[in-house]
Amino acid sequence: MSQGRILLVDDNVDLVDNLGEILEDEGYKVLRATSAATARARAAEGFDVALVDLRLPDGDGTELAAELHRSAPGAEVVLLTGFASVESAAAAIRAGACAYLVKPCAVPELLLTVGQALRQVRLQAEREELTRRAQLAEKLATVGRLTAGLSHEIRNPLNAAALQLSVLERRIRKLPEEGQPSLLEPLVLVRDEIRRLDQTLQDFLLFSRPRELVRRPLPLDALLRKVADLMSGDAEARLVQLVVDVAPGTPAAAGDEGVLRQVLLNLILNALDVSPRGGRILLEGRPADDAVELIVSDEGPGIPSEVSNRLFEPFFTTKPNGTGLGLAIVHSLVDQHSGRVWVDRAGSGGAAFHIVLPRS
Repeated sequence: MSQGRILLVDDNVDLVDNLGEILEDEGYKVLRATSAATARARAAEGFDVALVDLRLPDGDGTELAAELHRSAPGAEVVLLTGFASVESAAAAIRAGACAYLVKPCAVPELLLTVGQALRQVRLQAEREELTRRAQLAEKLATVGRLTAGLSHEIRNPLNAAALQLSVLERRIRKLPEEGQPSLLEPLVLVRDEIRRLDQTLQDFLLFSRPRELVRRPLPLDALLRKVADLMSGDAEARLVQLVVDVAPGTPAAAGDEGVLRQVLLNLILNALDVSPRGGRILLEGRPADDAVELIVSDEGPGIPSEVSNRLFEPFFTTKPNGTGLGLAIVHSLVDQHSGRVWVDRAGSGGAAFHIVLPRS
């Protein structure tokens, strides 16, 4: 696995090759560029740290460094220069660079500087993730408090309305058959809407009154295959294939089977909604340090970055008739397991939802 993506920009082809080889031997993924124009194109592929020469044949290195920093604020930039001076250090600071290296740079100095820059990138990413999770947890708690107060007031009228509809339906069915259809049609519509409201209320209650988890060892292969079997009918109806792939030696997760099954069902239902006919949904399980990881990925259009950061917020939805609660519930249930859930782009170009859980 790559330790990080390094964008290496210098018009000296030999230097780029030499530094690139050193960094690749250390496990980094290196994107090479010998001009500012090429650097802009390679930067679009994504990078963590950029090593940028001060002097380029088609532009100024400090201007390019500032541009890269603006386009990828979560990344770091290190300037390369042929000589050290107060002016070059000031130029590096103005460009938003975290450091600069003097060419030709010693290998230990190169690796130390790149390592320090990557640590800054990861620390910043962790801070942003902690802030995002704290904001999301606050919103979920607000929803929970709101629901706890309103559930009784809402459910009682819903139950009374459902009861009266049932009585009305019985009376209608005692009438002559020719007059029943015109009377039953609006009744069925109202009954379905009451059921939908009741299900929405039930979703809300998952926030305010989460059930106590019954944790036990859960082999991922058995869990994923059971969920795939439950969803096989829906998948076949949409001509979508469900594929289970669990890495050998993957340990069992520690969790509540019913709750995690609900999490996976929600994710698979969402994946089915965006999957093309003839596509497939991949359900993966694998070890992850001292935890286990579940991945549900599809071959749909993917999720834009401006949307992915809000997917787990309650009431946020991209569906015309969605409530915005499905993924918020997924986040809440995974959080109850002391786990994490996030989304990124799948290898197929669709969406990949990752769930990390404690191992048994």
